[in-house]
Amino acid sequence: MSWIDKILPSGVRSDGRDSTSSSVPEGLWRKCVKCDAVLYRPDVERNEDVCPKCGHHMRIRARVRLARFLDADACEEILTDIEPVDRLKFKDKKRYKDRLSAAQKTTGEKDALVAMRGTLMGQPIVALAFEFDFHGGSMGYAVGEKFTRAANLALEEKIPLVCFAASGGARMQEALISLMQMAKTSAVIERMKRAGVPYISVMTDPIYGGVSASLALLGDINIAEPDARAGFAGPNIIEQTIRQKLPKGFQRSEFLLEHGAIDMIVHRTQMRETIARLLSKLTGCVPAPEAGPESDESGAAEPPPMTAEGDE
Repeated sequence: MSWIDKILPSGVRSDGRDSTSSSVPEGLWRKCVKCDAVLYRPDVERNEDVCPKCGHHMRIRARVRLARFLDADACEEILTDIEPVDRLKFKDKKRYKDRLSAAQKTTGEKDALVAMRGTLMGQPIVALAFEFDFHGGSMGYAVGEKFTRAANLALEEKIPLVCFAASGGARMQEALISLMQMAKTSAVIERMKRAGVPYISVMTDPIYGGVSASLALLGDINIAEPDARAGFAGPNIIEQTIRQKLPKGFQRSEFLLEHGAIDMIVHRTQMRETIARLLSKLTGCVPAPEAGPESDESGAAEPPPMTAEGDE
């Protein structure tokens, strides 16, 4: 029975046929949170979860991002043995152990970071992506340890490291242990820098707290998706602290680019080609051309129009 049949009086209801047989399949449509457009889900997925109406970059799962970014059939997950540990036996309204179990069941991940080793247009790399649905992508022991080991692997094999960050910051349930990960990740990035191993940081929406103050903004090249938010404290907290109105678009990627905090803004559909070109300049490895009807003779696809806008 459809929702309208439930509210109609009995005398004007349908003739009893199963209304579900002609209904729209569940999950076939998706609403853009920015422009409120109702979108056909397969079209959105073909556009890499970017709204075709307003260009809003929707959040995507870590594994989906890495699968789209890395070459098909040329990647493997690494460091799967690292799991979070409740050393402090932390408890607020719920036990931290129970919160971890719930997040693991919901997302299917052990923690908020997924690490893979593969190739990008033929170039070997190590790639990481934050799973924001796992405790807001917060960084605790497991995230810091996995990032550090992945960076050490890239350092040992002299291959680039690429990280897609999306995080609310350090994980409060791990207290000082989570804050230690800032120093640990920053130290391994410095070792990579001294050894000349490229590290590219890609900031997606949002990036805050300890992650923004460490690994997210320490790349040799810092990239952001259009309209992504990045900063240490949120704008509401800043306004309440300084008691001043912040500029329009404050902490958005366009604002950060204008003020020199990041190096470039890249549309999601052009992320593979752009990072491959950057890495080829940094390493001297020539990327393999992408095959497709939209590619030109050089193998580079035509970029879509930039449609990102600042805050209203």
